[in-house]
Amino acid sequence: MTQDFHIEQGGAGKRLDHFLKEQFAERSRAQLQEWIRDGKVLVNGLVVKAGHLLKAGDWVGVTPAERPGLTARAEDLPVAVLYEDDAVIAVNKPAGMVVHAGAGVHSGTLVNALLHHFGSLSSAGGEDRPGIVHRLDKQTSGVLLVARNDAAHQKLAAQFAGREVEKTYIALVEGVVKKDSGRIDKPIARDPVKRVKMTARLDRGRAAWSEYRVTRRFAKHTLVEVKIGTGRTHQIRVHLSSIGHPVAGDRLYGAAAEVGHDRFFLHAWRIRFTSPGTGKLVTIEAPLPGELEEWLNAPL
Repeated sequence: MTQDFHIEQGGAGKRLDHFLKEQFAERSRAQLQEWIRDGKVLVNGLVVKAGHLLKAGDWVGVTPAERPGLTARAEDLPVAVLYEDDAVIAVNKPAGMVVHAGAGVHSGTLVNALLHHFGSLSSAGGEDRPGIVHRLDKQTSGVLLVARNDAAHQKLAAQFAGREVEKTYIALVEGVVKKDSGRIDKPIARDPVKRVKMTARLDRGRAAWSEYRVTRRFAKHTLVEVKIGTGRTHQIRVHLSSIGHPVAGDRLYGAAAEVGHDRFFLHAWRIRFTSPGTGKLVTIEAPLPGELEEWLNAPL
């Protein structure tokens, strides 16, 4: 059922998405913006953008749409398995693949692929993300652990919480990093202006630290290995940007567009953990994908 709103003088000058958030406080910003993109919101009978500024006298018509459930479902998609035992699976996630269903994404996920190949996985993380103990950003490639059962999930989660899992990433950053190594110890919080971003510039937020080591220098870029002791949202991207060296291609955090590349250069290269199934220390490495190897071989 369509709901109509008449904009009074007090609402003039407001962004459409901000106005909708006032009217539908229980809905997420992502869902409201999805309504706008899908034509479920009309201003004076027209489809407009989320940032459209309202004027006094405008009519806003909203036809709320419920999202389909986020329950994961099996899909026949390729999965590159790096390691498996009775408790855990390690896979090499490609860039561009979302780990699990979320805002606007219901198919093509890594979870759906895993369900097709392995049947049942741990349910401890919820029905929308079976087996998932930790995540990687959509455009980050590399090794990711998956729990096969709830007992394994709980033990792996405890290792992550206790910072017993060693995670090492490879990143190409803009600029020439002067120090051969360093530690970035800055809290990370949601950016108060651009909500899709995180920031390390507020002196508040969740504690986070990253250590980097330079492995190769180019004329205008530097290749680094990065170890993280915490797993905050966008942590490596935020921390490297905060010292003036954003990840190459990561336009959200200040990097320039990279011609010929549709991702940023961040790869989860190695993870070391104790398998809940065998009790042994396991080290898994995901080879650098071909598109990143080609990137390094181009003039930098």
